[in-house]
Amino acid sequence: MNTFFVLILGLFVRLIIPILVTTLFVILLRRLDMRWQKEAEMERDLLVRDEEPCWKEQGLSTEEILARVAESGKPCWQIHRLSNGYLRETCLDCDVFINAPAPALKQSKVHA
Repeated sequence: MNTFFVLILGLFVRLIIPILVTTLFVILLRRLDMRWQKEAEMERDLLVRDEEPCWKEQGLSTEEILARVAESGKPCWQIHRLSNGYLRETCLDCDVFINAPAPALKQSKVHA
């Protein structure tokens, strides 16, 4: 009886516990993957904006474009980027993009 108990205990420790741990790990990874897929789907929906035509292509004047930029808080070339994050070719020749103020770096004194 004692030998049988030791054999069952050995099988449990060597086989069943690792299988249970592996199964639990697989379940957790699947949940994580499902969450990442939902997040990617939401990001993909947000990046559909390159379907929208440029404000200049919509026939808006430069003043109207600048008013929309002030209203949205972002310049039009940031709103109408391609899904891979690149600027459109038409933005590079646009007056609004060319005349936009460039951000300046602040000089900091690290060592006085």
